[in-house]
Amino acid sequence: MSAKANPPRVAVIGCGAWGRNIVRCFANLGALEAIADNNGGNVAPLVDAHGCRVLDADGVIADPAIEAIAIATPPSSHMDLALRAIAAGKHVLIEKPTTLDYGQTVRIVEAARAAGRVMMTGHILQFHPGYLKLREIVRSGALGAVRRINANRLNLGAVRREESALWCLAPHDVSMALGLVDGAPISVEAFGEGLLRPDIADAVTMRLRFPKGEQAMIHVSWLHPYKEHRLSVIGSTAMAVFDDVQPWETKVQLYPHRVSLDGDAPQVTRGEPVPVAIEPGEPLLAECAHFLERIRDGAEPATGPIESLAVMDVLTRAERAMNLGTEHLSAAQ
Repeated sequence: MSAKANPPRVAVIGCGAWGRNIVRCFANLGALEAIADNNGGNVAPLVDAHGCRVLDADGVIADPAIEAIAIATPPSSHMDLALRAIAAGKHVLIEKPTTLDYGQTVRIVEAARAAGRVMMTGHILQFHPGYLKLREIVRSGALGAVRRINANRLNLGAVRREESALWCLAPHDVSMALGLVDGAPISVEAFGEGLLRPDIADAVTMRLRFPKGEQAMIHVSWLHPYKEHRLSVIGSTAMAVFDDVQPWETKVQLYPHRVSLDGDAPQVTRGEPVPVAIEPGEPLLAECAHFLERIRDGAEPATGPIESLAVMDVLTRAERAMNLGTEHLSAAQ
């Protein structure tokens, strides 16, 4: 993905394990202006690699040469940084989760809309060629009616100290599930357990029920013996899987399986999986390029205010369901 001439100038606040990847992508797009991080050890290698300026967060927000800010700091700091950036006339790309509170996300969205600034959340899998192909298959009707979505995001680490696996991992799968069905879920159930610390869930299971009868089962954990990033869609006439652990040739496969009832007897028809061709590409680079394009044209980002609030609504309802031990029927407020 090539950089366009005179891209908007972007600064990245937060240059840790993920932030440095955002820095690299904006540098590759020719848009990187500056970086900020409290840890000098994070900053030095990025300066050597990309030759960018180093400022503190206040300096980034105040600098008139900087048009947009990517925020990759701990989630508890997202609202303050985003609101200050927007007040200073900057566009904002916020790493997921947008915040840890629905009301805080509403404040960011309202501020961005009032200021006419682009606000976008880093729901990176919305830019993954594998997910985009799966969504294309679903929307084409090749699977028939969607019956169930199964999503597993499992690995050993990285264990968080601030947010639970719900907020750290599930935004990806909630975002993808919402992109495959119409409408918000009518109910959200969630169950979590903290094996390391009782107040922070290491594993979370969610069930979303949608108006047309579709269900999404989402399971996330950072205490799992192996890595699994798999999204399966069960349709009335076929099934499809996006498995991000697989090589590009088999990341997306169509399964022409069908299960029906002959009277009371289930009839299972099996078919061989068919790999679906996709063009390899780096999702984060595509996400950053999309952010720059939306700054240029002012259109609603794919993961802008509408999508950000929809994901936050589900996560907030899941958090309440976990705390109450029951399903949560009403929308987050």
